[in-house]
Amino acid sequence: MNDWINRWRQKFERFMIGRYGVDPLARFLNICMIVLLIANFLFRSHLLYWLALLILCCSYFRMFSKNIPARFQENERYLRLRFKAGECLKRWRFQGEQALKYHIYRCPGCGQKIRIPRGRGKVSIRCPKCHNEFIRRS
Repeated sequence: MNDWINRWRQKFERFMIGRYGVDPLARFLNICMIVLLIANFLFRSHLLYWLALLILCCSYFRMFSKNIPARFQENERYLRLRFKAGECLKRWRFQGEQALKYHIYRCPGCGQKIRIPRGRGKVSIRCPKCHNEFIRRS
């Protein structure tokens, strides 16, 4: 049995020589396909089934493709998009954490953002940029 598996593995390895293989975009497509199949199982939608099948075909096309530069560029575009989305999520999370600890006001004179700790009552705020003073609740 083990010898049979090794022969098939060697045949597959020979088949994959010169082909693109699996990359982060292919993994993402496979995860999307699995999620769609689970959603199809729950909601019984032909649209979800065909969309999952289309994603599976696209993923296999990319894995077995011999046009390596084109697949590499597709993967690079995906990685750039994923990085931008991750940075946006980090920024939102940071702003949410800051909103819990601080009030952020704009100076009425110059528009500079000023961060004041919450829970201090009424405070007099002096803008570090234009030195305008104003009073706000923290």
